[in-house]
Amino acid sequence: MLSVPGPASVSRKLCHGVSRRDALRVGGLGAAGLSLPQLLRAEAESGVAASRRHKSVIMIYLCGGPPHQDMYDIKSAAPTEVRGEFQPISTSVPGIEICELLPGIAKNMDRFVPIRSMVGAKDAHYSYQCMTGYHEQNAAAGGWPHFGSVVSHLEGPVTPGTPPFVSLCYTTKHRPYNEPSPGFLGLGHSSFSPKGPGRDDLVLQGITADRLGHRHQLLTSFDRLRRDCDASGKMEGMDVFTQQAMGILTSPDLFNALDVSQESKQTRDRYGVQDENKPRGDAAPMCPQNFLAARRLVEAGARVVTVNYSFWDWHGSNFKTGRQELPIFDLGITALIEDLHERGLQDDVTVVAWGEFGRTPKINNKAGRDHWPRVCSALLAGGGMKTGQVIGATDRLGGEAADRPVTFQEVFATIYHNLGVNLDSERVFDFRGVPRTFIEPGVKPIAELIG
Repeated sequence: MLSVPGPASVSRKLCHGVSRRDALRVGGLGAAGLSLPQLLRAEAESGVAASRRHKSVIMIYLCGGPPHQDMYDIKSAAPTEVRGEFQPISTSVPGIEICELLPGIAKNMDRFVPIRSMVGAKDAHYSYQCMTGYHEQNAAAGGWPHFGSVVSHLEGPVTPGTPPFVSLCYTTKHRPYNEPSPGFLGLGHSSFSPKGPGRDDLVLQGITADRLGHRHQLLTSFDRLRRDCDASGKMEGMDVFTQQAMGILTSPDLFNALDVSQESKQTRDRYGVQDENKPRGDAAPMCPQNFLAARRLVEAGARVVTVNYSFWDWHGSNFKTGRQELPIFDLGITALIEDLHERGLQDDVTVVAWGEFGRTPKINNKAGRDHWPRVCSALLAGGGMKTGQVIGATDRLGGEAADRPVTFQEVFATIYHNLGVNLDSERVFDFRGVPRTFIEPGVKPIAELIG
């Protein structure tokens, strides 16, 4: 692994998930012996965009299944055992009401789109469907690829110094919450995951660019020898990927993007500051400053940035926990959307926040809500979409989609549309040689959003 270690004396941890001592983890692949050049392999096929202005997506995965009827789909007319304790409030869009604990979203509702009628989930605590659009059952050989890997494969990097797919997701105790692999696209399109406390490995510490160049020259010599001895042809082109790795090391873009301390205190406070060292339940920490880091990453050239956020499996104390969690989420997501608009990025960056399923209409005897895969919600913004509307509706109890059911696949079709990705630009095959598509045939982007 190409790594230039930083000084061992620095150990400060920051809320963006990067601190100062351990080695950089690249998509969790370090243990497999994969180097940075190998991680970047095959991205050259799609070319590099000529400018930094590009389309991106920030996906926020709410681990555990957030309670839709206590957020964007308040059922104030339902019976007491369903209605819950939270009251609805008006928003900036007449006729749309949401939970009283989400005043920032309410104020900016003209910039958001809640989808109240997401269907097709299953009773499983895993990120797979939120990250691929598919379920694991009957998956393609090798697995369905993470959508960030799809974008990496088809579009490649915007700039040599910033990978196209960056994950800010924490490793969780409940392993299925963790992101799926690149599947049949291969490990070369794994996420670049700077969540280990080793941001200093992204820049040269105590070594000049000339000296790094000499090391690169030596590495190239070894690679040429290995390539000459390689009958399979797998080594062919490795010099290109090594150059990309060198680009990351010699460019300050990625390092600077991860350093949210470069933002003003006012901006950081606007997003909210929480302790990244305190995971919620068996999931992720409640760390809204990762939303700020995500914004900085897309500005630096990332096409896809993923964030896992907190723990939403509230089988007990649903309303007590909601009073703690919802205002902080509201603060962070509102700051992100306001920030994108203020920086003129509202048409270039799509934001999606969702979990793997919804919660039961009926409140249990622990004042909580249990798993409910029959309907759930999502929150979308940006991407040049027609915001300021609600899509779909549930029945009186919030238990079924009563109007305009929306599938996860439709959301992904919309994401790819917003990114300008041509899914038909090439044929792809799984590990058994079966031709595959990234979106099921016939699935279209959500017409209400793109016109």
